[in-house]
Amino acid sequence: MQELDKNYLTELQNISGGIQNSDLLAQYLDTEEEEVYKALTEEFEPRIHELYLKVANNNPLQIESFENELLNPEFEGLYLPKVLGYSVLRGEINDQYKYIKPQNHFKDVLMAICNSANFDLIKLRIGQTVQVGFFLSSDIWITNFMDQVTNKKVLNFLESLMSDRFRVEKNRELAYNKYKIQFNSFNYQSAEFPANPAELKSKAKSLKSFLIHRAGDDYNNDALMGHIGRFINNSSLYAEDSYLELLMIIGMMFDLKGDLRGNYTKAFDEVRAKNKGIQQDFFTILVDLHADENIKMHPEYDNHLSKLVTRNKDEISKYFDLMDVIHGKGYIHQDSIDATQKYVDQHEGLSPQNKCVRETILTYFEKFMNNLEPSDYPEYFEINKTFVLYMNIFYNQRFNQAVKDMSLRYIKKLLKTYTDKRGRDYQDIKKFVTATFLDMNFMNEKEIAELFKTRRVKKVSK
Repeated sequence: MQELDKNYLTELQNISGGIQNSDLLAQYLDTEEEEVYKALTEEFEPRIHELYLKVANNNPLQIESFENELLNPEFEGLYLPKVLGYSVLRGEINDQYKYIKPQNHFKDVLMAICNSANFDLIKLRIGQTVQVGFFLSSDIWITNFMDQVTNKKVLNFLESLMSDRFRVEKNRELAYNKYKIQFNSFNYQSAEFPANPAELKSKAKSLKSFLIHRAGDDYNNDALMGHIGRFINNSSLYAEDSYLELLMIIGMMFDLKGDLRGNYTKAFDEVRAKNKGIQQDFFTILVDLHADENIKMHPEYDNHLSKLVTRNKDEISKYFDLMDVIHGKGYIHQDSIDATQKYVDQHEGLSPQNKCVRETILTYFEKFMNNLEPSDYPEYFEINKTFVLYMNIFYNQRFNQAVKDMSLRYIKKLLKTYTDKRGRDYQDIKKFVTATFLDMNFMNEKEIAELFKTRRVKKVSK
């Protein structure tokens, strides 16, 4: 946890001062009416949220320090329901949907709420969050927390949120994923960069999630570069299994500049030299990154890493030599197609190397198809020839299925746009699909006929 900048601290103090001096707070203290506290919330929480976003976007390692400042009673519990949710979701969980380690920050935030003079109103906004935090925690953790709660009314509220149905793993999974969806648009991720092998073992997973999150949106990551630089230069971590994956993520997803680029290359070379199994490990990790549903892999990622990796005669160099051709000339260029064919022929069909190449080509296909408007369908007709060439190179069922799925999605979009069955557009589309989808084994004659079948509208009986 990084200390909060003084500028942020000053802004927070200004907000807390505004709360304490506000007429709304004075009115609430006189009346204790829910509507007045709600008005106080509507007045000041947007200001807190605006500052929170500034910290989260520009200095994400200071988020927890920022949240700790909000535990001060002078904030009257404002914004704590959101902070409680962030603290619950920030904790790393295992496959059984249980926290890997006790969540002290969740404990601190919840205890501050329990001790708040405004608990009766805050509790109206935290029920689901507390329930999720409790079923992710161990029974011992919950018991220890409850023992510290002295107010019987608060204790009864907390106990009412515990349910035996969450002792079933599947129920925890469903409830957690449903809860997490509510926060998909929020930027609350933070992490700590490990300084030694012991810390790396416990923090690698959360750091990986954090790095992927920061790379996946248009965030200002300047404040992270010093931490990334120290992580890259930390030779005590080079022999650790999880270090290579994090190093690859940094090289692919972050724009390293100046000395960082040279330091990265040096670190990668040392890891490469010390790890005898790196040729296998590298491609296994790359395959897993492509398969991770939480990561949107971009074609440019290979290109970023390629520019940082020293060339020699190993498998990693051969892979990036191919990527340089594909990214440099474009996957449609005949040189790229020929180079891919040569590379694939030199490796077993189901090898991780070939799988990485297939996934990279698919990212290009997906990028093209996702940007294709219905009016651009002649371009789809043309690119389909390239699809066929790569399908013949890879001869892989999963690859073919992925191409089929994206093609069929686009065709269905076209049929919703061009509904005049006598029109030229519709007829061109039907003619193309009938000829090519059959040849590509995407659909049989019956399925194609069904796709273009006229749907009769059922008459509503009077």
